Amino acid sequence: MSEENKIVVRRFNQQVIAEGSRQAFEELVAPRFINRSAPAGTPNDRESLWRTFNQILFPALTDLQVRIEDQIAERDWVTTRKTITGVHSGELLGVAASGKNVTITVIDMVRIEDGQYVEHWGLNTLAHVVNQLKQD
Repeated sequence: MSEENKIVVRRFNQQVIAEGSRQAFEELVAPRFINRSAPAGTPNDRESLWRTFNQILFPALTDLQVRIEDQIAERDWVTTRKTITGVHSGELLGVAASGKNVTITVIDMVRIEDGQYVEHWGLNTLAHVVNQLKQD
């Protein structure tokens, strides 16, 4: 089961994050999904997860790539350390396109049931990246 769950997470990272596939998102994220890392007072449901990619990352970064650095699976949980890279070619959280290469590091834990994401916890360096772009 653990290896199958790792495959689900790798597929999500490639097809949803790197390629922007809404179809893969629909297949891989359960309707009852909960994002435990959503900022306080913001939605933490399935659609808000899609908006993170569709309204923040995809318009701001081209040549988006995800590299899995480490992955550990136990029971129904998969923990992944990954690097998301792209070219800052559109507005990113209020920062105009710079043409610079950006790197966002991420550690997330996802609970998988029946081949779908049902719960997520995560940390990332997006805020640091945005602050760095503001200073440049």
